[in-house]
Amino acid sequence: DRDMKSMLVSRWPQLLLAFYLAEFTLLAFQPYSRVIWITENAISALTVAVLIVLYRYGVRFSNLAYTLMAIFLCCHTIGGHYTFELVPFGAVTELFGFERNHFDRMCHFMVGFFAFPAMEFVEERRLVRGRFFAAFLMVMAVFGFAAIFELVEWIYAELADPTAGSAFLGSQGDIWDAQKDMLSDGLGAIFSTTLYAVW
Repeated sequence: DRDMKSMLVSRWPQLLLAFYLAEFTLLAFQPYSRVIWITENAISALTVAVLIVLYRYGVRFSNLAYTLMAIFLCCHTIGGHYTFELVPFGAVTELFGFERNHFDRMCHFMVGFFAFPAMEFVEERRLVRGRFFAAFLMVMAVFGFAAIFELVEWIYAELADPTAGSAFLGSQGDIWDAQKDMLSDGLGAIFSTTLYAVW
């Protein structure tokens, strides 16, 4: 049992990668929109590729950090299959009495999970003095990334055909969608840096 536990701990990043690849392959079949599937999964694939390269060059994170990132990647892949607006999330919507599908907001919150490995990176290499200042910088970085991503979404929606653009944007008629998405990203980063501080 101890050997099995030790193996799971040492191989956890590889196991998470295998799970993600299996989910990616399964959800590649018959997505709601192939254009949206390609667009959304390009983001996930690029993220995974960067993590693999970093791992091979010795930049490794904790198992908790990899787990948090894997949760986002797996949920984002689900959103790419259905489009975020159409993910079967009705039970949650009805439970809380929401007027829209908030699966996309949940995923935006999970974007903030990347602040956790970023904290590990800067503290391990002593790139920033003081944990509070490091956490502040990571939260601001996530807010900045969120703002850039919302601009990219807007540009894509303008350039793509109306159906694909609207599905990728996923505003669901909310005029404040971009601002709420950015807030969700930032709240996720605040959660992650707080978790890092108490872990």
